[in-house]
Amino acid sequence: MGVKLNSGPTIEINGLKFTYPGINGHPPPGSKPLIEDFNLTLNAGDRCLLVGSNGAGKTTILKILGGKHMVEPHMVRVLGRSAFHDTALTGSGDLSYLGGEWRRDVAFAGFDVPIQMDVSADKLINGVSGVDPQRRAELIKVLDIDLSWRLHKVSDGQRRRVQICMGLLKPYKVLLLDEITVDLDVLARADLLKFLKKECEERGATIIYATHIFDGLEDWPSHIAYVANGKLQLALPMDRVKEMYKLSLMRTVESWLRKERDEERKRRNERKAKGLPEFEQQNEGSSGDVRAVNNGWAAGRLNSTIAGEENFVFSSNRVLRQ
Repeated sequence: MGVKLNSGPTIEINGLKFTYPGINGHPPPGSKPLIEDFNLTLNAGDRCLLVGSNGAGKTTILKILGGKHMVEPHMVRVLGRSAFHDTALTGSGDLSYLGGEWRRDVAFAGFDVPIQMDVSADKLINGVSGVDPQRRAELIKVLDIDLSWRLHKVSDGQRRRVQICMGLLKPYKVLLLDEITVDLDVLARADLLKFLKKECEERGATIIYATHIFDGLEDWPSHIAYVANGKLQLALPMDRVKEMYKLSLMRTVESWLRKERDEERKRRNERKAKGLPEFEQQNEGSSGDVRAVNNGWAAGRLNSTIAGEENFVFSSNRVLRQ
């Protein structure tokens, strides 16, 4: 027997527009928005599948919803509050974002280095306080976690299971998932999806799940949202989508992406025929110059991406040697 769901939407996106800021904190003049005119409403108990090609903007949308990027308060409302400005949303656990691997930047070693510390799964999972023991035990069973695992000795899939478990230990009202099952085997993925579906049906949680893996998802989502070039192309209940396309979930999404790719190729050919660059610059100013959109440093580079700037460590060493 499911719980009585709250009235009113849990997620409201109204006219969302977003451009990554430049080094001064503002979008470069003339830059093209990455997300534009995006509208979506979901209610308690909804399970929305977010689909689209690589680079469509799915991760950025989830991060905005998770309060990781600032937008105008009226553009994104989660549980009636601003996702970015109301820090109590994530602090209370009502809003939870789970995506990517555990990674960190290591000075003079690299960016996005996987965390592989010598610690047991037992210490990590049981070290989280304020957790219902029954829920903890259920998640350990669902994800088939051996508490004796040492994180620096297990596989990527086993490490991901521990990460997912820790992210789900405390009950949430809104859960954002970004490709979190990519490392899981068939059984772990099926059991996790079953658990998440129960969370929506019994507790009234709302879940948005971005993925490119559709095995076992045929009957999982209640809604599907298709994004292309930062714009929402379609957002419908799954029952309606099945009636319209009469194909499997994978074949339906494949047909959307193939049509999108063909249209993009046609646009590129037209630009080439006119003598224009094959790809439009995302951050062109009115004068046509490409402007820097980061803090001056990029992964894998020792030199600044900003003219006239130097790497502080290397420039300091040269000064000391002189």
